[in-house]
Amino acid sequence: MHPINWVIIVGYILYVMIDGIRRSKDTDSVEGYFLANKSLPGWAVGLSVMATQLSAVTMIGTTGQGATDGLRFVQFYFGLPVAMVILGVTLVPFLHGSNVYTAYEYLERRFDARTRSLTSFLFLLSRGMSAGAIIAAPAVVFSAVFGWPLTWSVAVIGVPTILYTMLGGVQAVTWADVKQMVLIVFSLVAIVGVLLFKMPVSPDEALHIAGATGRLQIFDFSFNLTETYTFWTGVLGGTFLMLSYFGTDQSQVQRYLAARSVNEARSSLLISAYWKIPLQALVLLVGVLVFVYYQFTAPPLLYNPAHEAAVEAEQGAEYAQLQQQYRATFDLREAAAREAASADDASAAMSNFLAREAEIQELRGQALTMAEEVTGEASRDVNYIIPRFVLSELPIGFSGIFVAAILAAAMSSISSELNSLSTVSVIDFYRRWFKPEASDAHYLRVSKWTTAFWGAFACFVATYAATLGSLIEVVNRFGSFFYGSILGVFLLAMAPKGKATGAFFGLIAGMGVVAAVTFGAPQISFLWHNLVGAVTVLVVGMALSLFGRDEAG
Repeated sequence: MHPINWVIIVGYILYVMIDGIRRSKDTDSVEGYFLANKSLPGWAVGLSVMATQLSAVTMIGTTGQGATDGLRFVQFYFGLPVAMVILGVTLVPFLHGSNVYTAYEYLERRFDARTRSLTSFLFLLSRGMSAGAIIAAPAVVFSAVFGWPLTWSVAVIGVPTILYTMLGGVQAVTWADVKQMVLIVFSLVAIVGVLLFKMPVSPDEALHIAGATGRLQIFDFSFNLTETYTFWTGVLGGTFLMLSYFGTDQSQVQRYLAARSVNEARSSLLISAYWKIPLQALVLLVGVLVFVYYQFTAPPLLYNPAHEAAVEAEQGAEYAQLQQQYRATFDLREAAAREAASADDASAAMSNFLAREAEIQELRGQALTMAEEVTGEASRDVNYIIPRFVLSELPIGFSGIFVAAILAAAMSSISSELNSLSTVSVIDFYRRWFKPEASDAHYLRVSKWTTAFWGAFACFVATYAATLGSLIEVVNRFGSFFYGSILGVFLLAMAPKGKATGAFFGLIAGMGVVAAVTFGAPQISFLWHNLVGAVTVLVVGMALSLFGRDEAG
């Protein structure tokens, strides 16, 4: 990579780290470190919440998904505005006025200690694994750029982030998120501009080609439990996922607990309600435009450089023959794409283009099969499409900006996750069960060690998560396994007749049913797991509350 790109990358990361540490004032107390003394403005909290979601996973996994699958993924967020409105009038004012450090502290006040501890444990497990997937995303970039083993790439990204998180509190994390949000949006707009400038067809023609392949199709109104991205999974399953994520996940709750007031906390959620879907559409559009760009510029047959090198070394002759066939077919597809873009009557030309596109995908499938046979690994190119494009096609400077955005997004998102994991570990377990009376200095020291532990755990998960397919799906799969059941406990807490025994055993029942669906009926989309978990907890919990004996009182 050009030295100018390195200057941009290193310079920006140093600026974020130094400014973040500089802003970490008033962190010598537990409330200052974990809640910024409830001093953060709503707009900063809102941008921080969005920046945490727009992590490196989004920059790599979602853009890659846009290139392979189009805009359908945006349906995943259709339940978000509904969830934000519900939370704004229920959990947000409730938790903000409860004077708690974590959402799970309230569960002990409402039910009992065992419900609080079990819910906290499930959060730690789910968020620890998700943090690993967030580290995996930029590790994929480093692995592709430098040819490093994935474990080295994970360490290069994870270790500095762990150290940075240990030094700063939630205030430093929040203001770092604000800066990285600005950089992410700028880099996305810039890459769209570069793509439109470099493509040999007009924007209208480019979108016409994308639409012909189905990549501009947003809505799918079919009610199919096995299909992940439909209108109904987004509105129903997505709403429950967003309610749980924003209402019960400490990484999000901690943000609005740190807001100046309830109104500021509400306004922070409305920022996501208004802007998340358009921003997500922009991210997916980048992937769609990269797909169109590669109709006129030959992409590699395998986007993963490591797998490409392994196949060339082991099956060089067969792969060379496949590449020769691929180049010939690409020339035919490019000609068909140009004809389809400029023809007055495009129906016949578009049919020819789609036939050539199918041939290209068949050849790419053969290459992926060869890669799997040679490496013994699942070969999914979706996580490597955007890194390969950025490093080979973008002008000098733009590559540096985009990679800096990926790395800055990763560091901010990971630091947010680690900060919330540390908060729950210290407040809900260490202080609750092991050391209820100690100085703030002691708790802060312990929180830094727990941050290191969860950082190491996330790095371990990252080495596995990068092989699971689309990284954005990996994060949401991890979350959906736990989120619905956790949400069910909080919904039960808002029911006047809900009792401790019902909450505890309802949570166990919810996790058991979700596990049964996940492993017994894997064809059912993971988004429905949120609805299944929440409903199971409510049904079982209310039944036990109404007809059982509440041992915990």
